[in-house]
Amino acid sequence: MKFRTRKTAQAMTDLNITPLMDLAFSLLIIFMISTPLLEQTIPVHLPKQDKSSSSQRPEMDFQVVSINENGQIFWGKQPVDMVQLDSLLATLAAQPDPPAISFRGDFSLPYQKIVDVISAIKRHNLTKLHLDTEVK
Repeated sequence: MKFRTRKTAQAMTDLNITPLMDLAFSLLIIFMISTPLLEQTIPVHLPKQDKSSSSQRPEMDFQVVSINENGQIFWGKQPVDMVQLDSLLATLAAQPDPPAISFRGDFSLPYQKIVDVISAIKRHNLTKLHLDTEVK
């Protein structure tokens, strides 16, 4: 008996997509992990809040106002002073549907600095305000 294998050139008719799916899932996991890290831009030590009373932030457009431990105010990533913050809040209030404001203040700040920024927000009738905290 002779055993012979045929050596004919045949075209491969199916496509192996397993490596492509592995790459797609890897990229999905990377983006899911890195997206929340992009939100926090200014290093701020937030005040602590009990886990039971914390609520999830609703999905909506928002503008971030931060104050770091040195008392520097930030509009998103841009450092501003109180006069510039007031003019930015005025332009935000002039919009027909202004976005919510997410306020992030360092826990070691004097209370007056936080009150000054919140009163500037209230002065322009911007009522959608979210105070960011850290969960214990």
